[in-house]
Amino acid sequence: MSELLLPAGNKEAFYAAISNGADAIYLGINKFSARAYANNFSIDELEELVKYAHLRKVKIYVTLNTILYDDELQEAFNLIDRLAQIYVDGIIFQDLAILYYITNNYLSLEAHASTQIGVDDYHGAKLFKDLNVKRIVFARETPFEVIKDIKDKLNIEVEVFVHGALCVCYSGNCLMSSMIGDRSGNRGRCAGCCRQLYTLIDLNNNKNIKTGYLLSMKDLNTSNYLKDLSFVDSLKIEGRMKDKDYVSVVCKTYRDLLNKKTNSSQNLKYIFNRTYTKGFMLGDTSKDITNIDRPNNFGYEIGEVSKVKKSKIWIKLIDDLNKGDQIRIQNDNGFKDVILNINKFTEIQIKTLKKLTRYAIVSCEEKVELNSKVYKIKDINFYDNLETRFKNVDYEKSDIDFIFYARKNKYISLVCKYENKKLCKTSTFITQDAKTSNISKEKIIELLSRINDTPYKVRSIDLEIDDNIFIPVKFINELKREVINELNNLRLKKEVIKIEPKEIKVDKYEVKDIEISVQVNTQEQYEVAKSFGIKHIYFKNIIRRNNENEPEIVDNNELLIGGYGSLEKYKDSNLNLVTDYSFNVSNYLDVALLSNLGAKRITLSLELSKDQINNLVNNYYNNFNTYPNLELIIYGRQTLMHSKYCVLKRLNLCNSCKSNKFGLKDKFATFPLTFNDDCTMNVLNSKTLNLMDDIKKINGISVYRLIFTTENKTEVEKLIKNCIDILKNNKDLTTFDNLNQTRGHFNKKVL
Repeated sequence: MSELLLPAGNKEAFYAAISNGADAIYLGINKFSARAYANNFSIDELEELVKYAHLRKVKIYVTLNTILYDDELQEAFNLIDRLAQIYVDGIIFQDLAILYYITNNYLSLEAHASTQIGVDDYHGAKLFKDLNVKRIVFARETPFEVIKDIKDKLNIEVEVFVHGALCVCYSGNCLMSSMIGDRSGNRGRCAGCCRQLYTLIDLNNNKNIKTGYLLSMKDLNTSNYLKDLSFVDSLKIEGRMKDKDYVSVVCKTYRDLLNKKTNSSQNLKYIFNRTYTKGFMLGDTSKDITNIDRPNNFGYEIGEVSKVKKSKIWIKLIDDLNKGDQIRIQNDNGFKDVILNINKFTEIQIKTLKKLTRYAIVSCEEKVELNSKVYKIKDINFYDNLETRFKNVDYEKSDIDFIFYARKNKYISLVCKYENKKLCKTSTFITQDAKTSNISKEKIIELLSRINDTPYKVRSIDLEIDDNIFIPVKFINELKREVINELNNLRLKKEVIKIEPKEIKVDKYEVKDIEISVQVNTQEQYEVAKSFGIKHIYFKNIIRRNNENEPEIVDNNELLIGGYGSLEKYKDSNLNLVTDYSFNVSNYLDVALLSNLGAKRITLSLELSKDQINNLVNNYYNNFNTYPNLELIIYGRQTLMHSKYCVLKRLNLCNSCKSNKFGLKDKFATFPLTFNDDCTMNVLNSKTLNLMDDIKKINGISVYRLIFTTENKTEVEKLIKNCIDILKNNKDLTTFDNLNQTRGHFNKKVL
């Protein structure tokens, strides 16, 4: 049976997950976790939680799934050492440096590739298996048939998200929060830009097409499709920011479905949800996967407004309404939804009632339309009953067998059998003849059976005792505690298996003539770049994610790749592989490891500052006595999101991308959209990155890249010429005075 993997953002959620049937728990510690705003745990807290979990046969996986900067590497490695020493079962990583340290130092610690890495094809999975990754958490966009095929061919552990919030962007490739809000999703500080209100506009005529929560995904719910996912090794629930009630309900629901105790997922409607989708993984499309009307808790329908008078509304009910419930009245014609806490009913004849089933009359000071749908977003009875319905459900305890020995004038002793283990403890008490009252066999059995506060249940008790003996109760209880403590210690004793680390070897490289690369979006832009004699041009020789499209190699035998799968697929070709910004390269070890995997040139993360870039180059040189072959994007609209979701398809505007230009507008700016041949969508920055005047402040870069998206022929010509002049003459030049520009994170010391 598949492992059921639950999140824990705090201790309450941790214990709720175990009590409701989790096989494993993933959680973060105070640093390097992709949920920086969860409570997370200290190492000391985690050590005790690991013991608690392991005694209950529950595994613990720690998330170290952020990108790392050079000055953080040693701290991260020290942390991994400590995690190994407290016997965590695995570490979920995004940064290659973390993978390298785990697999190069430990055999007793599993490395799990995070969904942030974006593995979504066979080649990417094979690459990580060859790097000794134990398990891959697949990108949420990957079809389950593809995952199953990979599982069959590679026999690697696969993990998929089956429930909870979804990202509209490929995980790991969202820069929107970072670039417009200084909160990096790759550092665990996502600001949730996708949950905001946007207007789709036609940029050709500045016409508004649709306003709504156009990037807000529904919540994932695969509870009705677990049979299709039976081949999956680990079923993962999202929710490290969720409370213990949410964890309890979701865990118990999926546990019962897996154990075939029920075929209903009815309880999932009572907890927070944005309405549900089965996700791209199980075949939903852009038309099915977003809830553009509202981004928050949707609830479930209980009636509609049948009358509005002054500050009262009448609700015709199709489900119960209780005092203490919270409802949402959905206004569809321009008015904001109304949220009401039902503290009382207003009419004389119903004031004393706690529950209504046909009609309810409640106070409401806000504007409400007649016939508006009413949804319950908090059911007070459901949450009040959680204590009995979910919290008291317990994990499956392990069987133990006792043999109790008590012979006259001998020390009493207790033998405990657990699986293939057998241990014995002897008391300091010597039995005596009973002068007044003896202890009965029934009493001894009762005392030994009381182990409710342990992870065990007593399967059998054998008594080897003489008649008419006296044993104080406290000595039996002490003996029981001692034998269980010794069993716990025996079960928790593990071995940290270390290996001799291997050195990273890199090819010698010297930065000679600094060059320009140009990435274009149209044939016209391509022709302009060719006219300048640019050697490195990226146009049709780009693979953004997996290997579905066949690139057209024209210029300099180069292929710009956006995912790890292409490193594997083309490793034996004669192509020069250039890794794109989407690899999130942020430290010198990432550069070295990608070079070892076949990358000829490596594009640095867009989230690096000037100081961090210079630090990376210096560390690389100091460690390997050579320079790295690096590329840096210095001009262009940054791709803030690359998404399998297409807003045009969602709004029934398919193919209009071929004749129109579109953008998403919020209350501050407009973000241009571009659309790819595979029907994926890019959200571009509202501002244009321009670091041309900063080139001389950066050392060790081989190639500076200009990215052209919406620029016309004249703009492309001027920008390329300016960049060439800066490199040749070391001049400070201004490209366009009226250009809405940004320097990204270039001048920031800390992200």
